[in-house]
Amino acid sequence: MVKEKGRKVIAQNRRARHDYAVLDTYEAGVALVGTEVKSLREGRVSLVDAYATVDDGEVFLRGLNIPEYHLGTWTNHEPRRVRKLLLHREEIERLIGKIRESSLTLVPLSLYFNDGKVKCELALARGKKTYDKRTDLAKRDADREMARAFGRAAKGRARDLRR
Repeated sequence: MVKEKGRKVIAQNRRARHDYAVLDTYEAGVALVGTEVKSLREGRVSLVDAYATVDDGEVFLRGLNIPEYHLGTWTNHEPRRVRKLLLHREEIERLIGKIRESSLTLVPLSLYFNDGKVKCELALARGKKTYDKRTDLAKRDADREMARAFGRAAKGRARDLRR
């Protein structure tokens, strides 16, 4: 049997980067049961309502929706169960300190296979205000327009730059 190599993204939470300012990221393993892994291999997962909490010195992922495996029998898993995240003790202690000192939250950014094991990219994040979201969108649009103008100039249509 050939062992998997590399990183294969299963799902990304693009909404999290829009709603939160990401301060730091961590890679965490996820404790799963067999039918959950099979469902993930089919790409069936939703990170929309997911968040992480620290309870009794352990980190748990809540709200992650992994639908039941369609070929599963009575051994199928519950789709929205609480899943344990696997982090080093020092990382957990650092997270606890940062969360307590200010109003930060833990948000999953992506779920992926890394050398055959399911990993979760976890972000320590602060919620954005509405005006922050608007300025980010305006900046992204301006950068995109600048890139288009440079592309046109590179193709020899420099008159488009003199608008």
